[in-house]
Amino acid sequence: MDGWLVDLVAKYNYWIYVVLMMIGFYAMIRKNNLVKKLIGMNIFQTAIILFFISTGAKKGGRIPIVDYEQALAGAVQAADIVNPLPHVLMLTAIVVSVSVTGVALATMLKIYKEYGSIDEDQILERVKNHEP
Repeated sequence: MDGWLVDLVAKYNYWIYVVLMMIGFYAMIRKNNLVKKLIGMNIFQTAIILFFISTGAKKGGRIPIVDYEQALAGAVQAADIVNPLPHVLMLTAIVVSVSVTGVALATMLKIYKEYGSIDEDQILERVKNHEP
C-alpha cells in the first residue's frame, strides 16, 4: 500500500470526528427547528470532545501516577506517561456542554410559550409583525 493510504487508514478515528463535526455544523446552519439546531450543536461538541480525548491517548502509555523513589532515581521517562490534561479539560467541557444544553432547552421552552413555535422562520415572522 502507498504511504499516504496507510496514514489515512491509520487515522480513521479523526475522519470519523470530522464527519461528525460536519453533520453537527450542517444541522446548526441548515435546520429551522431550534431543537434540531441544539442536537446539531451537541453532535458538534461531542466530536470535538472525542477529538481531544484521542489526542491525549498514547499506545503503551502508563497512568500519570509516579512513584516518588523512581522519580528521584530518574527511572521515569516522560514519553512513557499519558498526559492527563486533555482528559481533564474534556471533563470540564462535558459539564459546560450539559449546562449549555439545559439553558438552551429552558430558553426554547420560553420561546415556545411566547411565540407558539420553535421554528426559526415562524418566530422571525412574528417578531417582524410584533405578534406575541
